[in-house]
Amino acid sequence: MSGLGKGITAASAGRLLVDMGYKVVPIKVDPYINIDAGTMNPFQHGEVFVLKDGTEVDLDLGHYERFLGVEVTGNHNITTGKIYKAVIEKERKGDYLGQTVQIIPHVTDEIKTWIRRIAHENGADICLVEIGGTVGDIESMPFLEAIRQMQNEEREEDFALIHVTLVPIDSCGEQKTKPTQHSVKELRSIGLVPDVIVCRCSEKLKESTKRKISLFCDVPIEAVISADDASDIYEVPLKFKDEKLDTYLINKMKLSRKAERKEWTEIVDKLRKIEDVVRIAIVGKYIDVKDSYLSIIEAFKHAGITNGCKVVTLWVDSEDLEKSELKLDVDGILIPGGFGIRGTEGKIKAINYARENNIPFLGICFGFQLAVIEFARNKVGWSDANSSEFEKTKHPVIDILPEQEEIDKMGGTMRLGDIEVTVVRNTLAHTLYGMEKVVERHRHRYEVNPEFIDDLKEHGLVFSGYSDGGRRMEILEYPENRFFLATQFHPEFKSRPYAPSPPFVGFVRAALERSKSIRKDS
Repeated sequence: MSGLGKGITAASAGRLLVDMGYKVVPIKVDPYINIDAGTMNPFQHGEVFVLKDGTEVDLDLGHYERFLGVEVTGNHNITTGKIYKAVIEKERKGDYLGQTVQIIPHVTDEIKTWIRRIAHENGADICLVEIGGTVGDIESMPFLEAIRQMQNEEREEDFALIHVTLVPIDSCGEQKTKPTQHSVKELRSIGLVPDVIVCRCSEKLKESTKRKISLFCDVPIEAVISADDASDIYEVPLKFKDEKLDTYLINKMKLSRKAERKEWTEIVDKLRKIEDVVRIAIVGKYIDVKDSYLSIIEAFKHAGITNGCKVVTLWVDSEDLEKSELKLDVDGILIPGGFGIRGTEGKIKAINYARENNIPFLGICFGFQLAVIEFARNKVGWSDANSSEFEKTKHPVIDILPEQEEIDKMGGTMRLGDIEVTVVRNTLAHTLYGMEKVVERHRHRYEVNPEFIDDLKEHGLVFSGYSDGGRRMEILEYPENRFFLATQFHPEFKSRPYAPSPPFVGFVRAALERSKSIRKDS
């Protein structure tokens, strides 16, 4: 079922293989008809993750990049929309030579060809494929059929099928295996036989439960893996290692351990030893679905590991702030990305509160733009300052640049993916990054209006990063405060447990210093 943890399971299994010295390339299959996740509502689908080539994808691709230490492209995300588009284009060109185009073999052949092409092009030792959805869904049937065919076409040792199921606990505390039995029965009815069954359960699977699943589902008992609740998702690979999933997989695929990397274990050990706590408010409008800000939460975790503290997030609805007096008992305030006018005044109020009370502040994308608007209104004195996205004004400090208007007319949308940013020396940004050229991922359309930059600078706002030869502002900071920084790009998308995002590291460090100073004074 949805939300069971297939993505974390796949990423964790992949991490075990990476730690044994193998190059693992991930592919996520999403059965929805959308070409990509770019137009999806965060309330329904969670965060839209942006890849280096600008493709907007499902948040599971973010887990893969963080767990496996890889950077993937849009070709690593297969959707029903992409497959049918490719098949129809081939049919229109006459590639099928007049055949009747059908699900089998044409659609399934396209799926298999796509998977094998990506594995080959990336020089993968192992290609990790996650099939989204639920067994029995109409949407996922062509993909499951393609996998069934691949299972017969590949050598037995070159193919392993991991099935993730739910083991609920009833009111008497008994672990129920019937959902797993029925799920495996459904899977076998379409010709797929699982090699491993990963069982999601709130508590560790009992040996008796494992034996029952092994008996009724026809898998060895060592292939029944307990995926009980973890205190943190980064512990899941280690839990799987304790369950000897790594040993079972390499035996199944007739592989050997080429290495024994300890990097992941060291990260989890640091995570477990953390004692200090900082409280940071995330002021947004999608807070009812925490997955809408998943990469930000993960970037906080990475920065917390580096600074030896745990980041506790306080979720603040920006619309509520518009109607109430603002007083936040936190060590830092973050304004995330977003779109649309709803809740913007609440976010601007929070930025003003952070700046005037010297509370560490980090703005991301839309948060960067609103920081410019807040400064223009309350420091420069342009009370009508705003974005042209929302209204016509004498001071459209955020606007669409002429070249972007031309792109939009030709059917383009946003600036997406990796873009090089020049970082100005002797600034906070340069201190954080330690270099003058960085590459970060973008997802936006509007920019700081060049017409007003000099006035903003005169009143103390510093633009410490830029791109496009200085035409586009990328980083701002306000040196009067202990930490006031915002980025037009999304630094959270490139943050990793072993390579945390510099803006997040600096922000969490400043929040921790503030927390310690307050405790000391009290």
